[in-house]
Amino acid sequence: MEKIIAVERNHMGDIISFKTSNGRVISYRKALMDIETGVINGVDVVENESEEEEISFSIIDSFDNYPPIF
Repeated sequence: MEKIIAVERNHMGDIISFKTSNGRVISYRKALMDIETGVINGVDVVENESEEEEISFSIIDSFDNYPPIF
């Protein structure tokens, strides 16, 4: 199983992609699919107030402590 190890943010600070422990750089949407199918563990997919799916880290509250991909 893979884990998320880094994030890429846009100029507004929104996460747009992730780097996994296997070295893959994947989009936010691909990460959602991989989490739901069990390819990536250690995170959950939850619905926010707008009923949109978002990624939530199950151990800490955010991805703020993750390094950038590049």
